This record gives sequence, C-alpha cells and structure tokens, in this order.
Amino acid sequence: MKSNYSNTAQLKDLMTVPPMTAAQHAEVMRKRIAQRRMVEEARDLKRASATQFEKR
Repeated sequence: MKSNYSNTAQLKDLMTVPPMTAAQHAEVMRKRIAQRRMVEEARDLKRASATQFEKR
C-alpha cells in the first residue's frame, strides 16, 4: 500500500508554495481514480481466473 508519508519535501517548501488550483486537483484525482480502477480490475481478473481453475 502506498504510504501517505513518502513526501520528502521540506516544511518551508510546502508552506510557501501556492495551493493547488481546482483544475490541478481534478487532474490529480482523475489519475488516482484511474490507478485505483486498474488495480481493482487486475484483482478481479486474478480472482476470476483463480475460481475458474478451482472449478476443474
């Protein structure tokens, strides 16, 4: 699982950078959702193939 604490930026850098725009936030969320869907689909395919082999 991805750690939320993997950011190595310094606190000063984080506090002085302007906040994300709505468009930037939307793009980040779209990428995050797409990655999560890919992982979920891969997990579902793996489960489906495992159950297919168990039936035989």
